[in-house]
Amino acid sequence: MGTTTKALSLLNYFSASRSEIGLGEFVRLCGRDKATVHRHLTELEENGFLEQDATSRAYRLGPALLRLSAVREAAFPVRRLLRPIVIELSEAVGELAHASLLQGDMLSPVFHADPRHHGTQVYFDESEQLPLHATSGGLAVLAYVGPALLDRLLGQPLAALTAKTVTVPAQLRDMIREIREKGFSQLDSTFDEEVASLGAPLFGPSGQVLGAISVAVPVGRFTPARLREIAPKLQEAARAASLSLGGRPVDTAQRMGQTG
Repeated sequence: MGTTTKALSLLNYFSASRSEIGLGEFVRLCGRDKATVHRHLTELEENGFLEQDATSRAYRLGPALLRLSAVREAAFPVRRLLRPIVIELSEAVGELAHASLLQGDMLSPVFHADPRHHGTQVYFDESEQLPLHATSGGLAVLAYVGPALLDRLLGQPLAALTAKTVTVPAQLRDMIREIREKGFSQLDSTFDEEVASLGAPLFGPSGQVLGAISVAVPVGRFTPARLREIAPKLQEAARAASLSLGGRPVDTAQRMGQTG
């Protein structure tokens, strides 16, 4: 991991529940020596990626991220395009729906919506990156990435986040083949023990997989009948989202041919 990557990776420790982080906590989180972490934080602050509270001395995300986010959205209005589709899907199925984009070996959430029709809801943090092997959206993406990337991702150690997380590459490949046949993924308690989910891939202009759109349901409500109700609506939303992003959704057989 290069110096720039090490510095920028510190930004990933921020979340909705951890909006400010002090030097000591950064050292504990990343496991690096204090002097190196302080140097990285100083560089990030000098470039506007972080700012430091004058009283607590804790760091928070800086104004440069707001500026760059605005530039990104103006040039590639992903959030604006996906927002109405995610909201419509959420209302149609009565559950939390979210869209995420592929970022390296993880999914980066873009937008989520929850109509809150029930007393029990799924908690979702848009600042939390999602592992590909343990989430329905992640598996939907893995089903359509190139073979080289798939081999690399499945060739590295995979974390068991719950007792049901699948970490055996051969099992994951079997699941991926099934996803290619159905066009969507289905997981139960692999990322969060209390949550089941379905995911469908999003495609870009050249047919490359960009990310996924998913529906998350408390396990107590995830019945076979709910699955049959949600799946077609999810696939239609994924198709609409791909088209809105300039993608050209193709049938399952064609996608299987592209991925090998």
